[in-house]
Amino acid sequence: MSRVICLPQQMLPRQLERGAVYYSMYTSSQRQDVGSVGTGLLEDLELKGVYPSLPAWDFATFALAVGAADLAVQRSGGADGWTRVIELEIALQDPEPFTARKQGIEEMLRFLTGDFWHLTFFEGGRARPLSTAPARFDADCVCFLSGGMDSLVGAIDLTVQGKKPLFVSQLVKGNREDQHHFARRLGGADRHLLWNSNVRSTVDHELSTRARSIVFYGFAAVAASALPNIDPLHVYVPENGFISLNIPLNPGRMGSLSTKTTHPVFLHRLQHLWDGLGIGAKFCSPYKHLTKGEVLLGCQDIPLMHQLMSRTTSCGKYGRLNEHCGRCLPCLVRRAAFFKAGMPDPTPSYRYGNLGEAAPSGNANDTHAVAIAYLRYLSDGIRPLAAGALTFAAPDERADFQRVVEAGISELGSYLEHEGII
Repeated sequence: MSRVICLPQQMLPRQLERGAVYYSMYTSSQRQDVGSVGTGLLEDLELKGVYPSLPAWDFATFALAVGAADLAVQRSGGADGWTRVIELEIALQDPEPFTARKQGIEEMLRFLTGDFWHLTFFEGGRARPLSTAPARFDADCVCFLSGGMDSLVGAIDLTVQGKKPLFVSQLVKGNREDQHHFARRLGGADRHLLWNSNVRSTVDHELSTRARSIVFYGFAAVAASALPNIDPLHVYVPENGFISLNIPLNPGRMGSLSTKTTHPVFLHRLQHLWDGLGIGAKFCSPYKHLTKGEVLLGCQDIPLMHQLMSRTTSCGKYGRLNEHCGRCLPCLVRRAAFFKAGMPDPTPSYRYGNLGEAAPSGNANDTHAVAIAYLRYLSDGIRPLAAGALTFAAPDERADFQRVVEAGISELGSYLEHEGII
């Protein structure tokens, strides 16, 4: 078991427990043996005039701590080389509501990351910024603006519909200006919150980052508090259904090898937690029954989408490569979406533009797995591939989820056929 402890600076003990990883919340400890997370966020909240509710602030603290722990514990140390057992201790302002829901939160994180989490919540968390000043945002909903294709289309569609989203972005290496650019072009420069978890660690980072998304939701909870008079307040999560479901392409991709960032089960559990904590916002997934290609085809301002799409990112390795790799599953779904929509692919470059190119040793390449899954679908139909992964769905919605899996596999397969891979 790996132990991670997240405290405000004043609660840090002089003598640290051996084997534990410590983080100072929201401010740097100035100690070489203690990391930090969320530095600068308090100042930015006050600068933007965002004064979160207590439940939203504690949830954001919790989310930042989970994100830090996810980075701090190497998967290679797990018994199977992947699954971790993480003991996380977090100081909150009001820990009781979290302690009362401890088991459900641990199960939610287990679903998200594939690991076993043991959580301890206690008093003493960093105080939230307070003000009696009213919120300054002329907005009527919250929308994730991640820098990806679907989030861009979601932002465009909401704007065309006459809504005024408060855009929430999480800074990733190299995409600050792109996200600001999207917000400006959509008339939302004054309705854009771009924040960073700012994790500085004393240990090497784990690269799988299955929990990074929960920090995004922490920022969304804080943003929602800036719109206290909107009822109902919707938080839009624009992600296509095929990626959200992330059906394992083969048995080796079960469990935590597939991210569950926007999966309906995770969002349902997170909504249940928000409701219990008193965070008054409702998640909305407008594209949960569509493929990425269908999202592009349905965009309500296609000329504007064409102008902006080249600056979107899909690849999980983009921060390291400074370009799309071209052959991971998100890149393949991206390329297949443009093919499905009959649109030229505006992506500036792919590291591996030729999918038939031999992969260097040790480099992940999902092309083969996608091809096998597609051939299996042609041979046996969609049920063997998707049925076990859709048991969560209510009968009246299961057919819609099955359809999006079938359409998504077909979208990928058609593109690989066009490229001569199949």
